[in-house]
Amino acid sequence: MIRRFGEPPRKDRNYTRRPGAYALLPRDGKLLLTVQYDPHPDLQLPGGGIDPGESPLPALHREVYEETGWSISAPRRAGAFRRFAYMPEYDLWAEKLCHIYVARPLRRLGPPLEKTHEARWVDPQDAVRLLGYPGDRHFAALLARHL
Repeated sequence: MIRRFGEPPRKDRNYTRRPGAYALLPRDGKLLLTVQYDPHPDLQLPGGGIDPGESPLPALHREVYEETGWSISAPRRAGAFRRFAYMPEYDLWAEKLCHIYVARPLRRLGPPLEKTHEARWVDPQDAVRLLGYPGDRHFAALLARHL
């Protein structure tokens, strides 16, 4: 059974399963995170949806690059969680299945490709407090214990 964070599913909604890959990116005592500004500022683990026909690791590399401008190496799976949410950009009620990885930020290739995102280095303890999603905070706290 995969742990759920956030609001329970509503019985009056149909949810579409939406798998995603997200990264904890520690380097030099900090975590590389992303701020998504639309519709409001929200600190997040870099990552996002796995496209149809795409595997989780290529999706992870693509999403981290799109949201931070960084390449990554040596991803290893840390766990997974579910959350039920409305995704306004897709007009979709989704059961998000979030696969979490720990990877090494390798090199900054440029600014984020997604214009509504900004890469930000954050102290791991601050990340545990500031990340917008409870599942993200949970995995950041697990990592922070080992840094």
